Amino acid sequence: MDDETRKEIKRIVNKDKGFKAQEVIILVLITCIFSFFAGNATSRMNAINDKKVEGIKYEDMSEDLVEFVKNYQNIINNYYEPVDEGELLREALKTITEMLDDPYSMFMNEAEYNSLNISLEGSYRGLGIAIYKEKEDEDIIVSHVFEGSPADKGGIQEGDIIKSINGTKTATMTTSEFSQMVLNSDEDRFVLVTVREKEEKTITLTKASIVIQSVSSEIYEENGKKIGYIYISIFANNTYKQFKSALDELEKEKIDSLIIDVRSNTGGYLSAVSTMISLFIDSKHIAYQLEQNGVKTPVYSKGAKNKSYPIIFLADRYSASASEVFIASLKDNLNAKVIGEKTFGKGTVQELVTLSSGDQYKITTKKWLSPKGAWVNDTKGIAPDIEISLPDEYYKNPTFENDTQLRRAIEELSK
Repeated sequence: MDDETRKEIKRIVNKDKGFKAQEVIILVLITCIFSFFAGNATSRMNAINDKKVEGIKYEDMSEDLVEFVKNYQNIINNYYEPVDEGELLREALKTITEMLDDPYSMFMNEAEYNSLNISLEGSYRGLGIAIYKEKEDEDIIVSHVFEGSPADKGGIQEGDIIKSINGTKTATMTTSEFSQMVLNSDEDRFVLVTVREKEEKTITLTKASIVIQSVSSEIYEENGKKIGYIYISIFANNTYKQFKSALDELEKEKIDSLIIDVRSNTGGYLSAVSTMISLFIDSKHIAYQLEQNGVKTPVYSKGAKNKSYPIIFLADRYSASASEVFIASLKDNLNAKVIGEKTFGKGTVQELVTLSSGDQYKITTKKWLSPKGAWVNDTKGIAPDIEISLPDEYYKNPTFENDTQLRRAIEELSK
């Protein structure tokens, strides 16, 4: 792990402002029962003879796909031993997604999509902790405890070492195995042995519904002006509700301007950011554009009015995807400014597909463009209007005093 990564992990753990998404992704969630090769060999052969597969006419298939279907059928029918067709399909889809010239299209295993779905849904049933490992054969460490969760009520704190869970030593487990054990178990009670400052404790926790708080807010007063501040950690399914509530409360306090902090926010649901944009601009304005196969489609805001107060975004090199959609939309429509670093540069949209087996994969289906047609993908990103990097002291001990980006935003809005 390089120094920059260590700094970022340290900052995220200490910042304590909500959930940190683990992948750079705009996700438009769809559910699709993919049963192209479902059933037994006879029914599949009948489907091919009938020239239909899941509603697709056999004669409408490409030559390559016809060739694939015929050879797949030949292998299933003639291999000398029984074939696990579910596993065959999974491996085929893994290979297909890996062959696509795109880093965001991928097949996901159970642990990966469970983690993704939890972060994007904004709630789950569990213990309320985020965890990590320094080394593969060492114990699991708590990196974050969600307020009001079973872990919080049970006295678990950030930095606690978890030695075992229900008698299984965590040194023999991966973090994914630990998570899946909690998430998938029919049992609700878990016995954890923890260590803090060399003191060992045995703590029993019961699973409960955990709501991930992805939004936090406050007001800064400077030079007689009220400056609203909202931090967004991810664009999850419940982020819009939290964001609107925070914005309403700030506006009740008659703020003069607003800071929107999307530092380290790597994205989330496109639908979430779309509804949030609609809080700022009316339906005459384009929120963003989508492009597929060279055809551009403008997506209009569903809002009723335009905000008139100044807006500044705080962004860094980890601000990506839905964060960039938000920034680009308000920059083009309301002349919002950006302070911090150039954003990541992810201008594509993915769709998540769920197989009948429960496995999932995601593929890139569209580009997204700013209202004025700019594509920020790859190294382009969105350049800040005022470029400022955080000092090393901030990563060691983040405080308001050493948050140079936030302080500069307040300075600009209090003039």
